[in-house]
Amino acid sequence: MADISYICPFSGEELIFDGEKYISKSKRVFRIKNNIPRFCPEENYSDSFGIQWNLFDKTQLDSFSDNDLTYERFWAQTNWEPSLLENLNILEVGSGAGRFSEVFLKSTKGKLYSIDYSAAVEANFRNNIKFKSRLMLSQASIYQMPFKDKSFDKIFCFGVLQHTPSFENSIAALVSKLKKNGEVVIDFYPSKGFYTRIHSKYILRPLTKRLPKKLLLFLIKKTVPSFIHLFEILVKFKLSVFVRFLPITDIRGFPKKLSKKQKKDWAIMDTFDAFSPEFDNPQKLGNVVKMFETLGCKITFAGLVKFKGGESTVVRAIKI
Repeated sequence: MADISYICPFSGEELIFDGEKYISKSKRVFRIKNNIPRFCPEENYSDSFGIQWNLFDKTQLDSFSDNDLTYERFWAQTNWEPSLLENLNILEVGSGAGRFSEVFLKSTKGKLYSIDYSAAVEANFRNNIKFKSRLMLSQASIYQMPFKDKSFDKIFCFGVLQHTPSFENSIAALVSKLKKNGEVVIDFYPSKGFYTRIHSKYILRPLTKRLPKKLLLFLIKKTVPSFIHLFEILVKFKLSVFVRFLPITDIRGFPKKLSKKQKKDWAIMDTFDAFSPEFDNPQKLGNVVKMFETLGCKITFAGLVKFKGGESTVVRAIKI
């Protein structure tokens, strides 16, 4: 399988690498920082994720938390056969700290092209540096990816789309990079209408997303231990209907082997993830299916995927 070369994400021009940076024919320059090509402004609407994943860079890694939650989730959601991926061009959009990158690179011999819009790429590089010969990592926007259209056999995008400015445009961007008969797999926050919005996250987000990120993180760190205790009391006394009003992530899906400190760190990280992003747009499954079908895709699966330790709303689609 031939390697995929970077292109200018704005003009589509081929890029020349001079040993230090990429340059387009029209003299647009894309620098390399800490071994990672940068195809977007380093500061953007995803800054909270850069803070989050560089601070909690190892928290969700299976190799660090001594569990296989990410492994189980990745293969359950994709339904892929690891041995068949080695000679395919695979793209990951929105890598975060590299939890899914790690699973892919450990489980297969394939090469992974991976992008993230935030400074989380730094954490991914650190976490997966031993696979650097097979990890083609860059910082780029989902809307301006540095690859030619119709380049990839398979694309996965997990935990990302609800945090982009336009869910529909993001889907279109993914499909554009797929070859004919290529497959894309996504997950997303499902919307259950008005009930979804009756939640502490959506009640408080108009305020919390505007707070300075360091202040928000400080407040979460101070309050999470108490809310973990209250959360567990409500669940113990079968009052879990009320946990949605607590300003803390749902801790019931955490890996069971976490130490007390790991559990607290995971709760801080996930709570910050809920309250800090600029965008949080849950979607109805039927609407997402229609988005793919409008783009000429055949849906092979749309629904809830359950795996050891959790469940996700997933769509798998083939470009026809």
